[in-house]
Amino acid sequence: MFDFNIGFENFTKDPNVDILFICAMGIATVFVGLICLVVVCKLLSWLVKGKSKTLSQPAQVATSTPASAPVTEQPIENKQELLAAISAAVAEELGTDVSGIRITSFKKL
Repeated sequence: MFDFNIGFENFTKDPNVDILFICAMGIATVFVGLICLVVVCKLLSWLVKGKSKTLSQPAQVATSTPASAPVTEQPIENKQELLAAISAAVAEELGTDVSGIRITSFKKL
C-alpha cells in the first residue's frame, strides 16, 4: 500500500549525497540548539538572581534595624476555623473524610 523507500532510492543514486553526513548534521543541529537553550537559561537565571539581590537588600536593612526588640508571638485569631479549613483542604486532597484526619500540632511559621 505505502512505499517507504521512495526517497531512499534517490540518495543511493546520487554519489554526492551521503546519508551519514545528513544524519550527523541533523544530530549536530539538535545538540547545538540544546546547548544554546541551556546557555540562555543560565544567563536569564543569573540576571534574575542579580535583580532579586538588589531588590531584597533594602528590605533586609529595614528588618535588621529593630533587632534589639524581643520577638513576641501573637495568638492566632480564629484558630479553630483555620484548623477546620486546613483539615478540609487536606481531606479533599487525600480523598478521605475530614473525621479521618487528626492534626496533632499547628505552628505559625
